[in-house]
Amino acid sequence: MNTRKLIVPVLLGGLLISFVLTPGFARQKDKQEAKPTPGQRVFIPKEVKAILEEGLTSRQARQDIPFNIYRTTFLPAQQAFYEIFFIKMKNADLGYAPAVAPQVPAVEAAAAPATSKLKAGFHVFLQFRKLENNVATQIVKEVYIPAGLEADSEGYNPDKEEVYTIGYALFPGNYLLAMAVTSVDLKKVGTQYFEFSLPDPKTLTKELDATPIFLSKDQKDLTTPETVAAIHKGYFMYSVRQITPNFDNTIGVGEVLDVFYYVIGAQALEPKQPGERPTWNIEVQYEVKKGQEPAIRFQPANYDNPLVSHPLPMKQTLLIKQGDKEQTESKDLGPGNYTLNVKITDKISGNSCTKNFDFTVK
Repeated sequence: MNTRKLIVPVLLGGLLISFVLTPGFARQKDKQEAKPTPGQRVFIPKEVKAILEEGLTSRQARQDIPFNIYRTTFLPAQQAFYEIFFIKMKNADLGYAPAVAPQVPAVEAAAAPATSKLKAGFHVFLQFRKLENNVATQIVKEVYIPAGLEADSEGYNPDKEEVYTIGYALFPGNYLLAMAVTSVDLKKVGTQYFEFSLPDPKTLTKELDATPIFLSKDQKDLTTPETVAAIHKGYFMYSVRQITPNFDNTIGVGEVLDVFYYVIGAQALEPKQPGERPTWNIEVQYEVKKGQEPAIRFQPANYDNPLVSHPLPMKQTLLIKQGDKEQTESKDLGPGNYTLNVKITDKISGNSCTKNFDFTVK
């Protein structure tokens, strides 16, 4: 199998530790448990807050600026989880306009090339509430995200729907996100309501779980971690790592299936020496099926870290018979709809779980 299997878990071990120690998220608990005080900073303007509360019970969205929270995943962050929201918005609804060139002397202006950038500015407001028996109760956190985006005017398509991401760390529990996207002057307000749950690893004593599997197209490490909530187009940040997901779960013939997920509830071995990181002993059996028919069965993969990024080559090994002779032949997985079956076993506790992930080869 691809040698990256042996390399990636070591790299992700450092990533996992770096995220746990990120200062901005280490203060998350203090912020959530703090009681309001006179003169406390306002994160959501009262007129936007009133609109969010108006549609809270019915979950009725407002379409001044249409958007759709269509998918989420989450990854570990201290005793919390980092919830990542995948959001679709159309270019035309964000108000892209030609960037205003800076004021320069006439002689310099004549020599300077015309700007080819389009810019869009808007506000994003997040309100997280506890969800109890399908009823939104107390506000846990309110977040303001100023958004400024750029696009090249050449090839710009106002009707194109782009994917954006926002991540935020929260403790285990059931939540309702009330989200608003507004124009800079607050005259246009779009809203959406999204329910989600974050599991409590402490309750997993006889079984494992895993975060929703997604496909990674590209990953790279930046110099500093992201500690303030931000909106990103086409990728998301996880501590210092910039991850570009495969949003439509589609790969081409001959490409790898790069799965990314976190195993919840696996037991770790205590470090033998001070300063060493804990290690895990996790075995994963991957199998690709087309309907009920097996297509690819991989040798078991072993990880010493529960944060997994693993590229799986989509190649079938076929047995060819010619008379009395048999030989194997490697062939790319053909076009079609497939399911990846992932059986995860903690070799320390013996607990296990199975997850399925649908994808398409074109």
